Amino acid sequence: MTVLIIGGSGFLGTELVRQAAAAGHSTAATFASRPRSTPETTWHALDLRDADRVEAVVAAAAPSLIVNATSGYANWSVTAEGPIRLAMAAARYGCRLVHVSSDAVFSGISRVHYDETCLPDPVTPYGAAKAAAETGIGLLAPDAVIVRTSLIIGDTRSEHVRAVHDLAAGTRDGVLFIDDFRCPVHVEDLAAALLELAFSDAHGMHHLAGAHAVSRHELGVLIAQRDGLDASRLPAGLRAQSTFLGALDVRLDSRATQLKLRTILRGARQFLTTTA
Repeated sequence: MTVLIIGGSGFLGTELVRQAAAAGHSTAATFASRPRSTPETTWHALDLRDADRVEAVVAAAAPSLIVNATSGYANWSVTAEGPIRLAMAAARYGCRLVHVSSDAVFSGISRVHYDETCLPDPVTPYGAAKAAAETGIGLLAPDAVIVRTSLIIGDTRSEHVRAVHDLAAGTRDGVLFIDDFRCPVHVEDLAAALLELAFSDAHGMHHLAGAHAVSRHELGVLIAQRDGLDASRLPAGLRAQSTFLGALDVRLDSRATQLKLRTILRGARQFLTTTA
């Protein structure tokens, strides 16, 4: 089986490529600026804003499975419209599609715990773009798997881990909020769970987040302790008193999806007490 990883040069995409290849699948992947040095993988340049290029890449790779692990942040054409172009190409060529979404589709205003039945109510442009992609894919590819996840953690390739290192070193301004809660997931657990869902009969919405809800400051302290940094150098603050737009408290409930999986979605207090 050929697996095409969209965004294969990114943090999650790199792990998906590694695990898919290790499982014996023929792997292809896309990149925006430069490919990774993985000789067993066929690389394709791709801009999700280009519908013709999206179709050309899918046609050339001829995958049985497409996993979309891209993140275009708040760029509407990439984050909202790009996955819809991908879903159209997947439907045209008969490919199974797994799309990675985000807990940013939720506001945390009327509740903090969100399971797969909860409807999006985003409060940021990025969350709105992710929610729009979910809606489009659900209509165009009802057999697709849509996965919401949270903060993705691993080594310093993770943007969240890099931020902690920079704050501890004093090379970055900012604070880690003590009132902003998420359910971080380890990149290896997330990639394994995504591929497990992909090769099952699953479809529709699934949540893949860690078992522990932690504040961004607690997460930073856990990362600092694991990596031998001085956690006392991590500044703390209140998001409620900041001008930073976004939800305060969003905790993805992944229990229904976890029951379907062999892969265990560890919590941050588990995976950050061992070497990532």
